[in-house]
Amino acid sequence: MKKGGLRGCSRKCMEKKVTCAERECKFYIEHPEDYNCCLVAIYEHGPMTLRQIGERLGISFARVKQIETIALRKMKANSLFS
Repeated sequence: MKKGGLRGCSRKCMEKKVTCAERECKFYIEHPEDYNCCLVAIYEHGPMTLRQIGERLGISFARVKQIETIALRKMKANSLFS
């Protein structure tokens, strides 16, 4: 990762104003407005609501909340979050 949390490929997509076609990338999302990159989405929009995250991932905000709850529970159990 480089400055601002963006990778070189993310910066290149933003500079050239083209969406990423690298579907195998772990940061790829099917959301052309953010150049198909979750790193660009975070960089451009900062903190997002559960509804905004759901839109980008193609799932409901209720499902995003379920995933968040499970992740926080696991982090707490592993002492990664207090």
